[in-house]
Parts: sequence; structure tokens; C-alpha cells
Amino acid sequence: MRKLWARGRVPGRIVCAVAALFAAAAAVSDAQPQTRRATNIAALLAFPGFYHGRPIVIVGKVSLEKDQLRVADDADHSLHLLFKGGNAPDGLDEIRGEYWDLGRMKPDDPRLSTYDLRATFKVDPDGAWPRPGEVTAIVATAVSPAPAAPQPSIRAIVLNPNRFLGEKVAITGQYSGRNLLGDLPDAPAKSRYDFVLRSADSALWVINMRPKMKDANGRDIEFGLDARIDTGRWLSIRGTVQQGRGLLWIDAEAGSLALSKPPTETVAEEEPIRVAAGPPPEVVFSAPTQDETDVSMSTTVRIQFSRDIDQGTLKNHIKTSYLVSQSVERGEPTTPSAEFTFQYAPANRVLEIKFTKPLERFRTLKIDLVDGILGTDGQPLKPWTLTFALGGA
Repeated sequence: MRKLWARGRVPGRIVCAVAALFAAAAAVSDAQPQTRRATNIAALLAFPGFYHGRPIVIVGKVSLEKDQLRVADDADHSLHLLFKGGNAPDGLDEIRGEYWDLGRMKPDDPRLSTYDLRATFKVDPDGAWPRPGEVTAIVATAVSPAPAAPQPSIRAIVLNPNRFLGEKVAITGQYSGRNLLGDLPDAPAKSRYDFVLRSADSALWVINMRPKMKDANGRDIEFGLDARIDTGRWLSIRGTVQQGRGLLWIDAEAGSLALSKPPTETVAEEEPIRVAAGPPPEVVFSAPTQDETDVSMSTTVRIQFSRDIDQGTLKNHIKTSYLVSQSVERGEPTTPSAEFTFQYAPANRVLEIKFTKPLERFRTLKIDLVDGILGTDGQPLKPWTLTFALGGA
């Protein structure tokens, strides 16, 4: 497999200086277009940091509650909806727009300049600013009637989770390993073999199934969980739709995994949405997850950021280490090192850390992203730590 290691073309100190010089200009300039994501209200409420500032599409019922327009699902989850396009259609609606988490914005953010903060968001502009996740809203660009009684598909399940919850379905999707394409905010952590299937602008997890099958000649095929070499494969499975913590997954039926072809499902084309400059970058997803146990000794660590990262600032700001306390307990004079290489994929804002030799059995490994990592607009990433326990294989 080819390995394209991230190497900055310009020394890090020069990149930082240029970023600082143009920070003010970047705050009002257009960012790169982002792909719209199909999701649902439960996911938006559970993972506001992941979806903040992203173009989204959801399905829900729009109503006026105490002078505030809101959109709700069948499970009584609801969100504040801002829509200047007139009255929303009656019944179930498909809503396209951008998701905002005011706690991840600043009071002088240019996106807020057209709104009366007190009247629209019930926020006192002179008082304490809301915390992340405390005040959220969907800024809608279009509201239209949702298709009635959709057939089971990844997109239909993601947009209408309560319609399919507990049902047995058959779906087809593009294999994406352990969220290799950064489609989802977190993992269900049901087993070490959980993987993602995606289609159109949507994705969900598959659990209780190792991505392994036999080909037409009876030979075993196993798709890599941490390597993108298999992400072009289309697979079909059968299983039961389940939900938890704002995540959706299919509890797979044994023996149902099979090679397939892309479905005919399409998504209407639209003008790319340009998202204005936002808050400093932060980590929104990692694999393994925080405090995960029985992690494979050959694991690759993947970390996804909320915003674009200046690749030149990653070098020397990633630290890996085993817990010193465990070495003391074992009577070891020194703690072994965990040497690694890394690469950064700008398209998905994902950092991959690969270890140059198998990791130590039954130890706890810590990954630190320390001070000095910057977004492409010069804003600093807050220091972040991931800790997980290794298994014996």
C-alpha cells in the first residue's frame, strides 16, 4: 500500500508567521466548500462540535413554539430553526442549512451580525457567553416536503431513524473501515470490528460483523479496518437498525455480508455552501476512542479535527508514551518508547498515527497533541490527550 507521508513545503515557523499576518483577512474570507451531510436531530444534539458550521440536511416537523420556530422528530427531540424563506410546508419537511453552536462562536462573529442575539437566541450580548452545546440552531436555506414512506437505504435510515428503529433491513454501502473518511462523529465501540458503510451524503455503523467473507472461489477476503485500500468496495448486509448516544448502527445478521454494486440512489445537486471563518480547531473524533480497552497491538490511531490544520505545525507537537506508573509496577528501570510516523489528510481533516513496531501488550498508551498545532487561519488547537488500553494481540 502506498504511503503518502505529510511533509510541509514551507518551514513551520514561516507558515505560522504568514498565518498570523493574514488572520484578520481570513476571518472574513470564504472558506473551502464543504459537502452537505445527511443527519438527524438526535445526532446534532449529541455531537454539536462535530456538526458545528457544517452544511446539513435533516427531516423533521416544523412548528412555532413560543414565538420560536422549531423542528422536531418523532422522539420529541427538537432544535431552534432560523428560516427567512417564508412559511414552512405542513407535515414532514426536509430541511437544508447550516448547524450553529453559539458556544463555539464569538460574539463578534460575522455570521451573527444580521441577528439580534437577545431576540433570536435569548442570549445577552453583554453577559456570559453560552458554553459549547448550550445554544444551538439550524440556519435553513431551504425547507421542502420530505418524501413519503422512503424505502430502506443508508440515507433514508439516517434521515428517518425512528421510522426504521428495530426493523430488519437490507442495505448497500461503500465500505469505509473504522470511519476512515471521517463521516461520523464517534464510534459505538461495540467491538474491535465495527465499521462504517456510506452512500450518497450519509453513513452509519455496522456492528457484530467482522468485515470478512469468501469470494466466488471460496477464498477468504478481509477488508482492512484502518487502511483506505478497500474504501472503494461496495458491500451489502442485512441487520437490525439500532440507535444510541446520537449514533445509528446496523446489528448485522451473520453471513449476510456480500460484495455489491453502488445503488441507484442519488442526491440532488446544489450550489456548494461556503462557510465563513469559524472558531479555533478542536478534536471531534478519534479511533481508538477515549478509554477504549483491548485495542489491537497493530492499531493505527486516527484523529479528526473540526477545521483545517496547518500540516507544518504538526511536527514535534505529537507525543506518544506508555504510562510510567505501569513500568514502576512491573519493576522496569525505564519505560519503553512508542515510536511512530504520521500523515495528515486535508480532505477529511484526519491525522493518522502509525507505529513503527508492534505496541506493548497489556499497557496503557497515551497520545498527546501539545501546544503549537495551528489551524490554517492561525488559530491554535487546544492541547488534547487520548488514552487507551492495549490487548494481548
